[in-house]
Amino acid sequence: MICSISSAQFAGGMRGQKEEPLPEGFKPASTNTFISQYPAVNAQTRQAMFRVVAPAAQVVQVDLAGKKYDMTKDEKGVWTCISDPQVVGFHYYAILIDSVPVMDRNTEAYFGSNWESSGIEIPEGPEGNYYRFNKTIPHGQIRSIHYWSEVNGIERHINVYIPAEYEKNPDKKYPVLYLVHGWGEDENGWSVQGHMANIMDGLIESGKAVPMIVVMPSGDIKTNSDVRQASGNITDIYINDLIPFIDKTFRTFTDKQHRAMAGLSRGGFQTCMTVFNNMDKFAWMGTFSGFFIRRNEGIETAFNGIFKDADAFNKQINLMFISTGTEERNPREIVEALKTHGIGNIIFHESQGTAHEWLTWRRALNDFAPRLFK
Repeated sequence: MICSISSAQFAGGMRGQKEEPLPEGFKPASTNTFISQYPAVNAQTRQAMFRVVAPAAQVVQVDLAGKKYDMTKDEKGVWTCISDPQVVGFHYYAILIDSVPVMDRNTEAYFGSNWESSGIEIPEGPEGNYYRFNKTIPHGQIRSIHYWSEVNGIERHINVYIPAEYEKNPDKKYPVLYLVHGWGEDENGWSVQGHMANIMDGLIESGKAVPMIVVMPSGDIKTNSDVRQASGNITDIYINDLIPFIDKTFRTFTDKQHRAMAGLSRGGFQTCMTVFNNMDKFAWMGTFSGFFIRRNEGIETAFNGIFKDADAFNKQINLMFISTGTEERNPREIVEALKTHGIGNIIFHESQGTAHEWLTWRRALNDFAPRLFK
């Protein structure tokens, strides 16, 4: 990849400047702003090129996927570098100018690691079409909504996916999937970095998944200028504020057989805590890179003993979907122990060659959603 912060970011524009041709095989990244040539990606080598204009800087680096790349400065004060081959999928990165991390303003902004970050997509081939926009099929909507939380004491924001057929069937009710992001990200993560609407549109149109509403809430306790001390419990917010709001606002089935919850990373753990403490509310659950049992716990004592009576658990939960990337902490042994203990409704899913990243979670959702409400 080529790292790029243009002079427009520092001098107010690039009027009259002519962009130089990119090296052979490189194209502007799909995550760039529409006028930006860099970063550029070579789909064959999976390398990225970056370009930064910073004449007064002494040291400029790109921090990408756990590695810092030193950039080289030319006589015009333009810094460039090229990355190692990257894993396909979405990656956050930062530019370090004299050790200070900043965004590359040539990319769209993505909220990750608790700040607005640069991001770059290393493209997959046709195998990635399931999360790309398909112009030939109907598309649902993602609605941006605020609701009041008595638990939190403030308004909270959610994104809600409505299937394409929703407005055409005014008497039809729909099941609901509550889909939670991970630590350091927010309720926009699934719809932006995760491309969940494209995934759901394709699954529903192909008949692989039943039409459903997908609610994407924040996994954090919010504060504002009036409420400076975060209070409440996220599970209480989901159960006491969010679910009643969704059931009142949309045409939903309100029984547990038509309600699912899933989350990635910390959101997967929040899913466990929410579902396991409210077994009357959910019959389907999924954790994507987010299931673990503490080392000092056994199967029978984990999550306050929810697995101790395997028969009782199996009658309550239709599906416990546990997904991971092969290059991250892997819960396979725990899954096998649960099966040996008698938990019979587990599906274990692995994303080959990926770690704790959005491609892992896109793949997980693509496998999980077709299993729901059937």
